[in-house]
Amino acid sequence: MTSELDQILISSSEPDFDKKLEQLRISTLEASWFREDDSKRDKVRAIVEDVSKRGDEAVRKYTEEFDGVKLRPEEFRITEEDLKNAHKEIDKSLLTSIRQAIENVREYQKQIYIGNRKHPGIKYTPIERVGICVPGVSAPLPSTVIMTAVPAQVAGVKKIVVISPPRYNGTIHPVILAVCCELGITEVYRIGGAQAVAALAFGDKEAGRIKVDKIVGPGNTWVQMAKREVFGVVDIDSIAGPSEVLIVANDQAKPAWVAADMLSQAEHAPGSAVVFTDSKKLAEKVLGELKGQVEKLDRSKETIKCLKEFGLIVFFDNIDDVIRWANNFAMEHLEIQCGQESRKIAERIENAGALFIGDYSPVAVGDYWAGPSHTLPTGMTARFFSALTSNDFIKSTSIIEYDRKRLAESAEDIIRLATVEGLDAHAKSIEIRLKGQQD
Repeated sequence: MTSELDQILISSSEPDFDKKLEQLRISTLEASWFREDDSKRDKVRAIVEDVSKRGDEAVRKYTEEFDGVKLRPEEFRITEEDLKNAHKEIDKSLLTSIRQAIENVREYQKQIYIGNRKHPGIKYTPIERVGICVPGVSAPLPSTVIMTAVPAQVAGVKKIVVISPPRYNGTIHPVILAVCCELGITEVYRIGGAQAVAALAFGDKEAGRIKVDKIVGPGNTWVQMAKREVFGVVDIDSIAGPSEVLIVANDQAKPAWVAADMLSQAEHAPGSAVVFTDSKKLAEKVLGELKGQVEKLDRSKETIKCLKEFGLIVFFDNIDDVIRWANNFAMEHLEIQCGQESRKIAERIENAGALFIGDYSPVAVGDYWAGPSHTLPTGMTARFFSALTSNDFIKSTSIIEYDRKRLAESAEDIIRLATVEGLDAHAKSIEIRLKGQQD
């Protein structure tokens, strides 16, 4: 079965090379959650509208319909007692690791935070309420809570609300609850999907639940499309699609490590895993390693399918072409495994959600530990989107304060600009002050 992977190894010298690479770009975009059919988009829009009108009663209906869990609206919220119990019962070694991960993220986010800077022309204010989407997959995702909530806390967000679908015995996995408790988050709801996003955006006055101001975090098709629907009512981080990695490697890279990093993304299924190299020998060795390692995975069949659809190993004639195409793809994660040249090459990368420099910096380090948030732009949107940081949880207010003298010095220019735009009331608002000054 692994022989099918031979097709993912291509060369820039092939006559149809550009076509194959462009097809991968198209496949990656089509896999993004926001590239969905009209019927699904209409369904999401209907759910959002229903929740905006009927509140928790609509959320109850869709939770039963989509998650198969019957809950009364008063049962949506996890009790503080359940949060404390989950925290009390969590494995102590795991809790130690969680606490260190939190500290790593908090320290990094503090270092890059701009909201405490003082300037007479601008004022920074934290967003008041933020909602966090935590996927309800078979395995718990405590890292999602850490990587979204901690940057918000560093920014000074007063209220953080967490939603997660009731996939674990009709509730949320206790590890997620324990992390929420550790972070002091007490408003946690066992709801998910488009209906939960809408609930965050519109709140429910009868239930006493206030809407949030910004929604962040990953999720499936329904979650991402709902975030797009409510954007404008609230702010969002971005529209996130399947995970992806691009590995830039030369003949100094270790083929087994490169292959392992490809598989760590492809096992998401879908998840895009691409290698660009200027070494044909390395490309062939990576393919060989890929075939051997994938057979040992629990989800081998799904991972192979994912590699065939969203994977490539490409060798170019030179490193300049590698870098040019890497910038063109603008991937979520971009690893550089080029020995002593890694940092130098990293300086030439302009489009990437996060850079992982050197042999000992796999994506997993960023996913769980290093400090930057793992909430990153996907679907080649790193051309204009950035990683989630503490600075995404503040808003800036411009400050203009003129005295009489300064207004008089600028008046003629302001009046001239207002007049050419045909806005004579604007001009008169300046003139009346000068006239008053003369009087």
